[in-house]
Amino acid sequence: MARDQFARLCDIELVSVSPGQASARMNLDQKHLNGIGTIQGGAIFTLADFAFAAASNSHGGLAVGINVTINYFKAVTTGVLHAEAKEVSLHHKLATYLVEVRDGPGDLVALFQGTVYRKSSGK
Repeated sequence: MARDQFARLCDIELVSVSPGQASARMNLDQKHLNGIGTIQGGAIFTLADFAFAAASNSHGGLAVGINVTINYFKAVTTGVLHAEAKEVSLHHKLATYLVEVRDGPGDLVALFQGTVYRKSSGK
């Protein structure tokens, strides 16, 4: 995860990682704003995707995303966003994760669901 240049560009920090889960945060500033002054959906997606990647690669081997969806619930303009990724299902070749993105006060901003293909199993 330390080599993820795009996450670094977006000011995303990996907070914790353990088997099947990960958390990350992004300090928001002007570069994250869209044309109407709220945090751009792509920035929120990138944070969720980073936590998803960390959680799905936490077992060893290589896992790559094959399908994701995201739902946005609340507009955000400033502060910090936190993403918590948790494993829902783990099998030999596929695994599924849910990622909650919350703002500083803890309100749900977005819900991301992703499935990975496990190229090589760590088990």
